[in-house]
Amino acid sequence: MPGIDECLLEAMRLPGARGAALVDWTSGLALGTVGEAPGGDHETAAAEAAELARLAAEHGTFTAQGDRPPVEDVIVSNADSYHLLRFIDTSFDSSVFLHLWLGREEGNLALARIRLGEMAARLVLG
Repeated sequence: MPGIDECLLEAMRLPGARGAALVDWTSGLALGTVGEAPGGDHETAAAEAAELARLAAEHGTFTAQGDRPPVEDVIVSNADSYHLLRFIDTSFDSSVFLHLWLGREEGNLALARIRLGEMAARLVLG
């Protein structure tokens, strides 16, 4: 079972990966980062991604009934990249997610979504 560093390094092996982070969406803090940061700053990227994750997780429109975490993932696309936020179910409060930043031309969004789900299931926090 991989820890944070191993999980992030595995994410970076995905085609088109530019950067990855494990983020606490309640505080906006990056618990681990690797690669480039969108906008050049990992802390800012983590805080901004946490805002988006919090919006999705805390509003009933987007949540599944009774499931933890309440949202599986959030995908944001722009002209040159994809951002995939994968929520992680933990034994504590499930307030963390993996943020993967993919180059649009090199990346495979479907593959990244599947692999991040597998990584999230194996990730050991603590």
